[in-house]
Amino acid sequence: MKAAPFSYVRPTSPEGVLAELSLAEGEAKIIAGGQSLMPVLAMRLGRPPTLVDISRVPAWQSIDVGTHEVRIGAAVRQRAVERHRDLRVPLLSRALPWIGHREIRSRGTVCGSLAHADPASELPAVMVTLGARLGITGPGGDRELPADEFFRGAMTTALEPGEVLRHVTVPRARRGQGFGFAEMARRHGDFALVGITTMVQTEGDRVVRALLGAFGVADRPRLLDVTETVAEPLRAAEEDGASAAVAEALADAARDLVTTGGDKHASAGYRRRLVRVLGGRELVAAFRDSRKGESR
Repeated sequence: MKAAPFSYVRPTSPEGVLAELSLAEGEAKIIAGGQSLMPVLAMRLGRPPTLVDISRVPAWQSIDVGTHEVRIGAAVRQRAVERHRDLRVPLLSRALPWIGHREIRSRGTVCGSLAHADPASELPAVMVTLGARLGITGPGGDRELPADEFFRGAMTTALEPGEVLRHVTVPRARRGQGFGFAEMARRHGDFALVGITTMVQTEGDRVVRALLGAFGVADRPRLLDVTETVAEPLRAAEEDGASAAVAEALADAARDLVTTGGDKHASAGYRRRLVRVLGGRELVAAFRDSRKGESR
């Protein structure tokens, strides 16, 4: 199919973007890379009268690396982040190669994926796990939200009419932190049947914090603090079969995380099993990395 007729504008400043959104009275759609939006338009699942292209806004094209955090502008391509050599955000670096294919990442933007909020996509889950902050601008001024408050449901976010996601700020890895990422899909590039994100913080032999995130299992990315559940099994992480022991401890967490009723690709029970198996493996991997003083 072909997209319904629409007007196309390409402002070059944040003020110009907001002005165009105001003129459209909440009916316009933002486009940056178009990898999420264009299929929706082609199938006529969306019929916005105006597309506002933000790809030529210089203020939103930078990756700003600070001492403790990285700020990624709204027009930054996923491939640019993937190829950056000084991010020190290992969970993000591990997840990016799993997004679609190289050609998609060369056009798609990080913030565009977040604003699209597909429950089976990698980046929303990564941001929730990392505790990222999302910067929003609109007619009422600027505001910032933690990632876990930004995602409201399937394809639904906290963005109000006339607002745009201008950047995402991600913490850099700290000493004693380890991360893990895995997903299971029918083919590489397909949406994940189940995806897993993990973070483990240690101090010596002690597990201070352990987080287990999942995507493709609910209407939004899910995150659980499983420190009390896995702290003891993780202490034996250097032994053979450690991931199986951790997976066994995650039975209740898997039931809490998976809220989908299942579909033609996978039942809810199969997804719970994947959460346990992949979660156990990646928690062990994150724990080992945290003990080495390295981050994956």
